[in-house]
Amino acid sequence: MAVPLGIVVGIFGISFGVLAAGTPAFGPAAALFMSAATFAGSAQFATLTVIAAGGQALPAILAAILLNLRYLPIGISVAPSLHGGFVRRFLQAQLIVDESWAVSARPGGRFDARVLVIAGLILYVAWVFGTAVGLVTGQALGDPRALGLDGAFPALFLALLVPHLRTRRAVASAVIGGLIAVALLPFTPSGVPIIAAASAALIGLRR
Repeated sequence: MAVPLGIVVGIFGISFGVLAAGTPAFGPAAALFMSAATFAGSAQFATLTVIAAGGQALPAILAAILLNLRYLPIGISVAPSLHGGFVRRFLQAQLIVDESWAVSARPGGRFDARVLVIAGLILYVAWVFGTAVGLVTGQALGDPRALGLDGAFPALFLALLVPHLRTRRAVASAVIGGLIAVALLPFTPSGVPIIAAASAALIGLRR
């Protein structure tokens, strides 16, 4: 499962590299460093979009932070399944992204740490390598939106979601979260709809 996801993530990385190559205010070195150090596709695209539109560094950073706040509940959910010392768990936590979290999830709220780490490593390499390819071949590939890659992100997240819709409670949580995000999207900053939509997961709490 992680290898096909790695291919898709690599393609996203290429599109990020292409867009970064066409944004003089960003620069290839900054794009490659950001992919290696941040490893967060949606946050990186948000940062690049703000800078490409002429925005300053602070709004770009805030957009990335807002989008990445979703990793707080994600990290809390995974924490009980990570074992070992502080350093080991800290390093494992760096590989938690949406895709590795989804493929390592198990029934009952558990996570397979081995699957999470392997998937995370595959996705990390694919993302950084894809970014490098996009930076080098940017002019030849042109606008990624012309290839339909702007619709690939929603398609990927939908593919990650479907296997988890096993119960009515899960379906209700997904539907409510989607409605919250759609309602907030037109008039809130990037990242806010995602964070607000995550509150729908509270429907899964049991007393």
